[in-house]
Amino acid sequence: MSAAKGSSKRRGKDLESFRSEKKQHRGIADFDADLDLSSDIKGIISALQQIREKAQKDGQKKNEETIGSVAAEIRTMLDDTKSKFDKERQSFLKALSKSSKECELSLKNEFTKFQASHDKFCKEKATFLQTFKGKKEKTTLSELERVSAQKIGNAEESLRKKKQDDKSFSMLRKSLGSFLESASDDDFGPDE
Repeated sequence: MSAAKGSSKRRGKDLESFRSEKKQHRGIADFDADLDLSSDIKGIISALQQIREKAQKDGQKKNEETIGSVAAEIRTMLDDTKSKFDKERQSFLKALSKSSKECELSLKNEFTKFQASHDKFCKEKATFLQTFKGKKEKTTLSELERVSAQKIGNAEESLRKKKQDDKSFSMLRKSLGSFLESASDDDFGPDE
């Protein structure tokens, strides 16, 4: 390994000495060569700048194409979503319309049933009130008849008692009259 290191050092020294000799031999011709080299470098730099600009333009085009492609995909997705949304909306509207019609029909049927029940209730109520009124009138009449019969009975009883009392009084009077014949009728008061 040390032999390899030694030979590479020797080659490095040889290269340096060759360069220094070359620099010494340079003259005006070398100066022209340096100018040519400088213009070549400028040309290379110019070419590199053009390549870089072209690469930037190409990159920009690619970016624009990519953006255009993505924009087209997004538009397609939006159109698909809009189409899907429109279909779902139409489907929903149809279902809603159908449900609304069913609900309306059901409400009409229920209203018809309610109306029939209401009419039946009103008729039954009228019949019940008429029956109740009739029963109330009958009860009232029956009560009046009972009270009247009781009052008539009481009046008849009272009248009978009075007649009996009157007869008793007449009999008493006659009995007393015969007993007290000597007494006048004026002593007892007028006859009724």
